[in-house]
Amino acid sequence: MTRRRELEQHRHSLTEIRDIMNSMKTLAYMETRKLTRFLDAQHAVVQSLEEVAADLLGFHADILPETDAATAVYLLIGTERGFCGDFNHAVVRHLESTLEAHPQGDPLLLAVGRKLSSLLEGNKRLAATIDGASAAEEITSQLSQVVGELTVLQQKHGGIAVICLHHDSEDNIQTTKLLPPFQRLLHKAPVFSHPPVLNVSPREFLAELTEHYLVAALHEILYASLMAENYRRVTHLEGAVKHLDDESESLARLCNTLRQEEIVEEIEVILLSSSNPASPV
Repeated sequence: MTRRRELEQHRHSLTEIRDIMNSMKTLAYMETRKLTRFLDAQHAVVQSLEEVAADLLGFHADILPETDAATAVYLLIGTERGFCGDFNHAVVRHLESTLEAHPQGDPLLLAVGRKLSSLLEGNKRLAATIDGASAAEEITSQLSQVVGELTVLQQKHGGIAVICLHHDSEDNIQTTKLLPPFQRLLHKAPVFSHPPVLNVSPREFLAELTEHYLVAALHEILYASLMAENYRRVTHLEGAVKHLDDESESLARLCNTLRQEEIVEEIEVILLSSSNPASPV
């Protein structure tokens, strides 16, 4: 009976853990639904800013800053929490392959998310770490920290070229060049036949547009990464919950078998007692 009770206690503990993990899975799924709305809106903002930049650069391509002398800064977007598989390891592997294929002098690393930062601990290139976001509402605060750290690095090293390594909403790792911006728009043919009418010089307009674009693009990247993280978490926890359900069912069957054996033993004792009545005094 002692073994059966131990197994029942273990099964009860597994049930409690299963309920906690199932709640975490539900919260992660709800987060993906919320992020879908945010991401769609943010993508529209980024696309609009890129259209404005393409219109400007179609007539003033010479105003883009040079990138040769800039210090490369790799912005790595990881996770604050676990239960998301090899999400952070994938970012590190992509970084290593990128640096191997395209060496850029002595680049600096800026890691977002404590789980990712722990993987890079001791790396001499690591310039700063930032806590990650656990929910969409924390993205704005996280973004402010990222911009603050990039500003510090720019003041310290002069011009910087910011390359972001991150998961997109489809859980694919992307390399996005944020600064200097709009490099891929240089060779696009102008949509309009006349240059845009500006109240400031094209260079000043580009500087202001770059600030808005950097914030909008980072917002989109952070939302997309958090969505991919939560998709991973849903899948990971779904597998864990199923494993716990299978384990609990197996323990239930074993407990039933042990209980049946106990009942048989009790019946045997009763039968043995009835066949051997106590001798009269």
